[in-house]
Amino acid sequence: MKPLVLTCATWCFCLLPSWSQAPRPLPALPPKLEPVAETKLLMEGIALPNLEGLNKLLKEKPDQEGWVFARGQALLIAENGNLLMLRPPKSKAAQDVWMTKATQLRDHATLLARSIADKDLEKSRANLVLLAKTCNLCHESFRVEARIQTQFENAK
Repeated sequence: MKPLVLTCATWCFCLLPSWSQAPRPLPALPPKLEPVAETKLLMEGIALPNLEGLNKLLKEKPDQEGWVFARGQALLIAENGNLLMLRPPKSKAAQDVWMTKATQLRDHATLLARSIADKDLEKSRANLVLLAKTCNLCHESFRVEARIQTQFENAK
């Protein structure tokens, strides 16, 4: 009986390394980024509600929870800039303008998020005005009728 156990143990000991060295599957290719929503949906579903929310939240100095929420709204608008980069127009000239405007949207929304994180109300309002202007310049470039306004545009 001992020789049989010893033989089985030897076989198992010899076979285990070969099982663990089985060929590993090749890593999958990284997923391809593909737009799934229309640009209008991104504007009406992400950008506009967050811009409107920021306009309301920054009317008065927010409490701690309000600052956190406002920062999140600004960052969602910034991420929307990234999403816009996934869906440029077909012509090369329009693509260059599109990418510039989408980058500006991301950068100006990020700047707004930073001033909100610093709890600087005046700077946050000024950055919200800058962000609205950024949106409007893009809309003008691509002949979109929508105009973004804030209550702080004429404030000193």
